[in-house]
Amino acid sequence: MSKLPPGFFGGGATEEVAPRTFFTPSFANSAALATPDGLLVVDCGVVQVGGSILRKLRGCTEDPVHSVVFTHGHVDHAFGIDAFDEEAANAGRARPRRIAHELVAERFRRYEAMRGLNERINSVQFGLSEVRWPDRFPWPDLTYTDELALTIGGERFDLHHASGETDDATWVWAPERRVACVGDLFIWASPNCGNPQKVQRYAEGWADALEEILALEPAILLPGHGPAIVGAADVARALGDTVAWLRSLIAQTLERMNRGERAEAIALAVRPPPELADRPYLQPLYDRPEFVVRNIVRLHGGWWNGNPADLLPAPEASRAREIVAFAGGAARICERARALAPSDLALACHLADWATLAEPESRAAQELKRDLFLARAAEEPSLMARAIFESAVREAEAALGTDPTPPGAHS
Repeated sequence: MSKLPPGFFGGGATEEVAPRTFFTPSFANSAALATPDGLLVVDCGVVQVGGSILRKLRGCTEDPVHSVVFTHGHVDHAFGIDAFDEEAANAGRARPRRIAHELVAERFRRYEAMRGLNERINSVQFGLSEVRWPDRFPWPDLTYTDELALTIGGERFDLHHASGETDDATWVWAPERRVACVGDLFIWASPNCGNPQKVQRYAEGWADALEEILALEPAILLPGHGPAIVGAADVARALGDTVAWLRSLIAQTLERMNRGERAEAIALAVRPPPELADRPYLQPLYDRPEFVVRNIVRLHGGWWNGNPADLLPAPEASRAREIVAFAGGAARICERARALAPSDLALACHLADWATLAEPESRAAQELKRDLFLARAAEEPSLMARAIFESAVREAEAALGTDPTPPGAHS
């Protein structure tokens, strides 16, 4: 993650990016817009850093928090609210009003129902040995469907719904300040709308929202992750480039789907525009373009990959045993995989997978899996892909009875 821009994971002080407009970098950023009636806060961080965000904000302003907008219901954006509530209670004030899109409540209901799944997914995605999923949720007080105009302290703030990384997204426009608080519609990395372990994401809706924001000509963009962008020309370039990146992937994918190409072939063929390859805010440091393409295919074409043999497949362990037996055993597969790895590591990993599925007790097979996925992780820029490769390493090490590799050792 050392390639991410400064401020991606936060740690910096609250900055007054414009008069009465405060920006606090954190694991997920927080913004605060001061009005005569108090602060409108946009996002409040994950539960572990909500207090830190508030303390940093208090270094710039003592205004009470009037309302908190959740740009979406992810735990790193909405669950730091306790610190804000506790401050209000200690001061004898009512807790801040919570405002969100109506689908945030639906997200929280899914979180309640799928606790075990979310703990496992986030353990893999972030390389954590133990994840405790929340069992208490910051239910919003005020929700809206498409748009909501708030007036606080005589100033208008416009809330707009978007479908992008999530279906419950909100971006906030402060017209008097020409400030856009966009949550995870901009994250200083290529758009996170392909996460292989998460629910459907929406490339088309993401591009639509950025075009709406771009049309307003913001002077300041406050993103969900990464540093603020100050200056209308820089904001326009960042938004316009991201729209072009998304529209290109969408157009290429739909064209190939209409030609009847399979999902696998489409994901291998579609590439972002080469003229945008050097943009620091479009690097595949978290998600990958291939994952975005697969999500576009899933949205328009369902989950089947187009291969008839995969529609109602034989169990994967049965397939692996047949392949390994035909090749002459796991030892032969391992020998071939190690010879193949220097020139085609991805293909070699398939052989390692077959070997461990067919003969899980084989030390040679598990050592192969460990070594090859360590190599994949070491060369992988995307946090998501790297974390999944590292989870395969830990599986092999567990089978071998060895100490697990620390998460992120190859970041």
